[in-house]
Amino acid sequence: MANLSASYSFTVRIQLDRRPGTFARVAAAVAEAGGDLGAVDIARSSSAHLWRDVTVAATDTEHAQRIVDAIVAAGDGIEVEHVSDRTFLMHLGGKLEIRSRVPLKTRDDLSMAYTPGVGRICEAIAEDPERAWALTIKRNTVAVVSDGTAVLGLGDIGPEAAMPVMEGKAVLFKRFANVDAWPICLDTTDVEEIIAAVKAIAPGFGGINLEDISAPRCFEIERRLREELDIPVFHDDQHGTAVVVLAALIGTARLLERELSDLKVVVLGAGAAGTAVARLLHDGGVRDLIGIDRKGILHADRGDMADEPHAWWAETTNPRNVTGGIDEALTGADVFIGLSGPNLVTTEQVARMADGAAVFAMANPVPEIHPEDVPPNVRVVATGRSDYPNQINNVLCFPGLFRGALDVRAHAIDEGMKVAAAHAIAEVIPAEQLSEEYIIPSVFNEEVATAVAHAVAAAARESGTARRMPDGAAPLYVPGGKA
Repeated sequence: MANLSASYSFTVRIQLDRRPGTFARVAAAVAEAGGDLGAVDIARSSSAHLWRDVTVAATDTEHAQRIVDAIVAAGDGIEVEHVSDRTFLMHLGGKLEIRSRVPLKTRDDLSMAYTPGVGRICEAIAEDPERAWALTIKRNTVAVVSDGTAVLGLGDIGPEAAMPVMEGKAVLFKRFANVDAWPICLDTTDVEEIIAAVKAIAPGFGGINLEDISAPRCFEIERRLREELDIPVFHDDQHGTAVVVLAALIGTARLLERELSDLKVVVLGAGAAGTAVARLLHDGGVRDLIGIDRKGILHADRGDMADEPHAWWAETTNPRNVTGGIDEALTGADVFIGLSGPNLVTTEQVARMADGAAVFAMANPVPEIHPEDVPPNVRVVATGRSDYPNQINNVLCFPGLFRGALDVRAHAIDEGMKVAAAHAIAEVIPAEQLSEEYIIPSVFNEEVATAVAHAVAAAARESGTARRMPDGAAPLYVPGGKA
């Protein structure tokens, strides 16, 4: 059976006769149906009845329905009044709101926050647009932009349906790095229209996070926006994934007491995420790297390697010129990284890997191979899921990455900043705490975002991408001067 999950939990209100053993039959029905009984609260009572709100975790919606049916069938004196899906309840009205950072209690407050005082601020920015970084929300705001064409696990579902994911991304920005992010879902899939829309809204933001835009359009959109805007543009599906994979690989190498340059790494999936991961692994020090797509191993002698991103794979990876498919690629490999689809790799294929191997099976929600199915030669297993150890989750990267970039008002996010972020994530775990089930920190580790932000800011200053030195203080506007 698949793992029970809070994302498929529900609360059922049940009217119970006041007779001994009535609720015990409910608990037994939940257990027999495979549910996980959580909180049990009394909603109200009378002399004859007791109403309880019972929270239950299930594996999926069908399983949840079977549990409810089991409660209904549990016998006399038990009546289900209604069922509430806890995930739907969380999303009622959306997950975001705007709050004022300044008081508006008096005429003086109003005259400074709005007319007439605000006019002076507008004039100062018109005189020097750089002052917008100090005098508006631009200094701490990121646009999360999507067209809804490649939503994780769902595919092309459109801009309205993509909004809950983008809202969730904005909530994570705020929770982990105090960055104010806002979801922008565009009702177009045209490359030029998306580029034009993002450029048009860019003055109000300090960074652009592209999200869930399908390949190959995402490559062109990001490339053009990086060239044409003077603020960081970051496609998280590509580069956030790459940073966290590199962090996990650094942690694995530390555990195995190996150098990245000594590892034989196989990447299954040569799309947007796979290519970005491979590029950053190479920048981070991996040299023996093999990519696999639907046609097999990527190598220089294949007839379809002239165009990007295949041309980069042909020129940079597969130094031993291995040919064939997954079997050949995994033979003797130290690390497998899956960025493809469910159940694409077998236990027998993974058994071809070297002793002490690592498997990062990151397809979501169903990985390339389930952790329970890996053979004994595998020492480290990581997935993209929260219900297994070593979750490779982009939230370890993007909040701190943008926090650091915003703090130094970076023009862009370059490769050095990404590599620095990966090392910062990995180094949050002290050497004495490393283990097979702890090669990358938890998403709730409060040290991660701060460590990443500091490392990214330092890398931006070193590369010349930074516009200012972070000093921890809010810059002030001095008449006749600059913020």
